[in-house]
Amino acid sequence: MITVDMLRHGELEGGIKYRGWVDDPLTTAGRACIDAVWGRLQNDIDLIITSPLSRCAGPAGEWAKESEIPCLIDSRVAEMRYGEWEGLASEEIMARYPGMLEQWRSNPAGMCVPGGESAEQLRDRITDFWSEICTSHDEKHLLVVAHSGSMRMLLAHILAAPMATTRSMHVPYGCWSRVVHHKGSSQLVFHNRET
Repeated sequence: MITVDMLRHGELEGGIKYRGWVDDPLTTAGRACIDAVWGRLQNDIDLIITSPLSRCAGPAGEWAKESEIPCLIDSRVAEMRYGEWEGLASEEIMARYPGMLEQWRSNPAGMCVPGGESAEQLRDRITDFWSEICTSHDEKHLLVVAHSGSMRMLLAHILAAPMATTRSMHVPYGCWSRVVHHKGSSQLVFHNRET
């Protein structure tokens, strides 16, 4: 059996935006939030896998060093590339691309943000990641430090849910979820647990 804890990065400076690969720093509160989750997990984790973006990789690398465990950077769990939406707030996107954000929030299937990554491309890299870790880390307890978009897509895949389900999941800053995989079957143990 493999146990995988998933942790979304904390709050970022600059407010709520569609950042994608815009790599704004964590706020002090945002860092404290994810440090609190790490405090609960640090004695159990065998390996950390993190997005390359510094809001995930920075804390993950520090935790791994302190605990003397491996930390792997994997771009497959990075945030979706939002193309022309990157760095924009919802209101700005709605003004520049009428109707598109509303469609995205309803069901992103078949959509591609101008200059960005399609929902299907995100799904493909996430499912590839999941297939690999489920076959290469048996009897391990992993921590995956990632983003709202990649976590939503991974959870939908694990639950065998339609892509539209990703828009019905609450994945706030510091969201902590756990999945176990055993004998070819994955199960969600908890989602968005409080520290």
